[in-house]
Amino acid sequence: MAAAEPLVATPAHPLEALDAAEVEHGAALVKARLNERAAFCSVALVEPDKDSLKSQLAGRAVQRKLRFLGYDLYGTGEAPDGGFDAVVDLVSGDVEISRIGAGQAPIGYADVAAAVRIAKEDAGWQEAMRKRGIEDFELVQIDPWPAGGYQHPSVPAGHRAHRAVSFLRADKTDNNGYARPVQGVIAHVDLTAGRVAHLEDHGVVPLPPEHGRYDAASQPKLRAPLKELAITQPDGPGFVVEGNAIRWQNWSFRVTVHPVNGLVLHQLSYQDGDEVRPILHRAALSDMVVPYGDPDPMHCWKHVLDAGEAAIGNCVNSLTLGCDCLGEIHYLDHVLVAPDGSAKLVERAICIHEEDRGILWKHHDSQTKTTEVRRSRRLVVSTFHTVGNYEYGFYWNLYLDGTIEMEVKLTGIVGVSAVRPGEERPEFAPLVAPNLASPIHQHLFCFRLDFDLDGAANSVLETNVEPLAAGADNPQGTAFRAVTRPLRSEAEARRNVDSAHSRSWKVVNPHRVNRLGGQVGFRLLPGATPTMLAQDGSRVAERAGFARHNLWVTPFHADQLCAAGDHPNLHPGGDGLPAWSAADRAIEDTDIVLWHTVGVTHLPRPEDWPVMPVEYCGFMLQPVGFFDRNPALDLPSNHR
Repeated sequence: MAAAEPLVATPAHPLEALDAAEVEHGAALVKARLNERAAFCSVALVEPDKDSLKSQLAGRAVQRKLRFLGYDLYGTGEAPDGGFDAVVDLVSGDVEISRIGAGQAPIGYADVAAAVRIAKEDAGWQEAMRKRGIEDFELVQIDPWPAGGYQHPSVPAGHRAHRAVSFLRADKTDNNGYARPVQGVIAHVDLTAGRVAHLEDHGVVPLPPEHGRYDAASQPKLRAPLKELAITQPDGPGFVVEGNAIRWQNWSFRVTVHPVNGLVLHQLSYQDGDEVRPILHRAALSDMVVPYGDPDPMHCWKHVLDAGEAAIGNCVNSLTLGCDCLGEIHYLDHVLVAPDGSAKLVERAICIHEEDRGILWKHHDSQTKTTEVRRSRRLVVSTFHTVGNYEYGFYWNLYLDGTIEMEVKLTGIVGVSAVRPGEERPEFAPLVAPNLASPIHQHLFCFRLDFDLDGAANSVLETNVEPLAAGADNPQGTAFRAVTRPLRSEAEARRNVDSAHSRSWKVVNPHRVNRLGGQVGFRLLPGATPTMLAQDGSRVAERAGFARHNLWVTPFHADQLCAAGDHPNLHPGGDGLPAWSAADRAIEDTDIVLWHTVGVTHLPRPEDWPVMPVEYCGFMLQPVGFFDRNPALDLPSNHR
């Protein structure tokens, strides 16, 4: 079959965000090759390699390739496999399609809708509901979960599958279906075959008595309204947006949304005098895992890779002024691919704004009786994503002093179980409401930081602060020192946070020194963050091995973007970051990537119900010798 006419209109820059015409044209080229059998799960820009990007910026033709993941429509008679991985060249019209061997294309909108329909039509599921006194199936909310590495043996290899759990809404106006979980029932849905392959029923547990409505109208009493807080910039915002390119103060970068990596910063640079100094080529989430610690059969298999399995970028919210963002806001839209190949526009997906951040620096001189103070401000670039019951906000914050911060905000509704009085197990699942328990769990995010710090050849140093032994060199017993060593190989660079020794890691350029003779660098300053608690050799440890360590360092490889591998949905494990780093390659004075795992271990509390106040985690990147002095000295005075 002849290829469709290629799309010739391409953007001015190869990293600009996709538009609807590009997505639909690329999808049509794939469908022409697959004879209309394609059901699309995601689309992403294939970013040019670094050398090609530099040559294209010099004026050559813009490369424009898209990558589509999907599967063959159910009922086509095709031998089941993991689906297709297609790369489309929009300039030439060429299409390269490979079949996914291990794992599956990510979960798509059509999968979720099909799982709900199949479960509700199953006679066994309906009988399980009736055993619990539920007759109106319209009020039952079904949440399809990734089957993960625990696919039931009744589901043949290569079939797409979900595990479906159920909740009962009080009525059609109930805005929290999670308040009344249908305990004990798990439907193993074979999407490819269109049937419930197996139904687990662990016994009837009464539904919790209370609703969980969290809207204002459902509260018994509201406090007095907050006084109006107006954030205005009479002279307009201090940043400039052209397409997806952003400039603010001395910072410049581009921003996109990727189906797995979510909010991505590209080509982050800092204007230092007359020189534009590159810092990060690409910075984004690489994958994440949510392992549950409760051995209860309703939760023991829940170890979800919310980014790789559920394509977190496809779950991006459309943001609302005054609620999600406050102040002088600029929004960027995002384009997704629908299952049929049509483009789906998410308006206001990315929020860009400035925030006051208190004092940046200050000193009062007691001799001259003078005070100098400067206020801090940051540029915030953010997205919010809804994945089932949870919401995740990702905030890249850039500061006036050269600091870069990633802040993750976790909110939404916690996972829950119904429990009988006297059968609570608070060590595994504390009560959050009467007869309603929430299992302890973790949220672990692995960020990929592709450094080009004043050039591609970089190295990594680790610093620990250690006390000196008592003796002649430490007569008061109070001395401590910073001990720094290089990380020379991938094995050496598998490291964990050590708050007791203020452990940090620094990326340096060994070919450039500051005026004091030190190597220019940026320090990765971790927070108090956990690693995965599941045992080595467990299924989740095999599938999400990146969460075993807080730091990994690898040589740059353009195809290694996602820490759990390219196709983690229904993958048995062993792919991704642990496999790539097994060669123990050298990581000194070369093009390197840092992978940093951060997160929280969540012990639910009554205050997390019925909707959870935001919890935070993240990290900072601080300049260390990158500048010759405080780079914010040139800020004008804030005195009016």
